[in-house]
Amino acid sequence: METKKVWFVTGASKGLGFELVRKLLSQGFRVAATSRTVDALISSFGESSEHFLPLGMDITSNDDVKSSLAGTVAHFGAVDVIVNNAGYGQIGTLEELTDEEAKANFDVNVFGSLNVIRNAMPYLREQQSGNIFNISSIGGYAGNFPGWGIYCATKFAVAGFTEALAEEAKTFGVHATVVYPGYFRTDFLTQESAKTPAHTIAAYESARNSEQAHLNEINGNQPNDPVKAAEALIELSKQQHPPVHFLLGIETHEFLNSKMATLKKDAENWKSLTESTAI
Repeated sequence: METKKVWFVTGASKGLGFELVRKLLSQGFRVAATSRTVDALISSFGESSEHFLPLGMDITSNDDVKSSLAGTVAHFGAVDVIVNNAGYGQIGTLEELTDEEAKANFDVNVFGSLNVIRNAMPYLREQQSGNIFNISSIGGYAGNFPGWGIYCATKFAVAGFTEALAEEAKTFGVHATVVYPGYFRTDFLTQESAKTPAHTIAAYESARNSEQAHLNEINGNQPNDPVKAAEALIELSKQQHPPVHFLLGIETHEFLNSKMATLKKDAENWKSLTESTAI
């Protein structure tokens, strides 16, 4: 009988993480799910069992992450699939956001994921197998969203270190994939989830328009289903050669094509100056 893989999913109390854990448990996988408060996980999925391990974890604490992964392996005997899903959206222009606001977004979205990778790799490397899915965003390859610069920067970072991780880990039979979700109908854009700047500057009209559009118009009308996103991730985990880059959701190719067209246009228009440096 097939032994179901052990998944370690961060940010599992809502959104994509929640739907992924629910789908995994329904299919008989073993799941360690983390959230800042363990009560939310227990109320949604139940107490600890042979198939489920709820973990209260501060992703910004390396020691806490290390303990959670050790607890997962102690409970299930292994860990096979890592999903770095925990994160939040920080709205605000680069001028508006304070040093503390910017660093806090990086602490969760970037350094939190690095804490997980750092402490998961010894297990995956030893067993010579595994998958790591790092959840980025469409804002991780297209940053032309006014008022979302810091958030996009964190997701660009996720894409960058995943590319490196894919090269570092493949020798050990471990696959790393950066996932770029488009707009999914979750609570990501609600007032409770997306953080707005403590101090705003009235002159940034385009940023305010973008903020209001995301919070009031796009929120609740996103064209993608998070349940189907969960199914896609499970399917990827079964592939012998999963991609390093994975676009998730309709309309994501439009963002990709637009970015590539912009890069190509700038490269061609400025080619003579680009190559003026030759010795």
